[in-house]
Amino acid sequence: MMFKARVEVSLKKGHTDPEGETTAKLLRELGYMVETVGVSKVFTVTLKANSKAEAENLVEEMCRRLLANPTKDDYSYTVEEVK
Repeated sequence: MMFKARVEVSLKKGHTDPEGETTAKLLRELGYMVETVGVSKVFTVTLKANSKAEAENLVEEMCRRLLANPTKDDYSYTVEEVK
C-alpha cells in the first residue's frame, strides 16, 4: 500500500528563530501588527508500507534519524493512505 506523510518540523520553545525574527520585523515594517513569526519546515513523503501502523512507525523513525534534530526541533506528522 502507498501512504503519504506530512511532517512538520519546528524549533523547540526557547531556541532562537532568526528567519522568523527577520520575517516578523519586515512584516512590521510593511505595516502589519505582527508579534512573532515562527518558521517551520514541511516534508511530504510518499512511502510504501504494509499498513498504516507500519507507515507511522517508518515516518517516526525518519523523523528521529534525519528530518528533525531532537536537541532543537519538535515535530509532528500525519499519515494517510493514498488510494
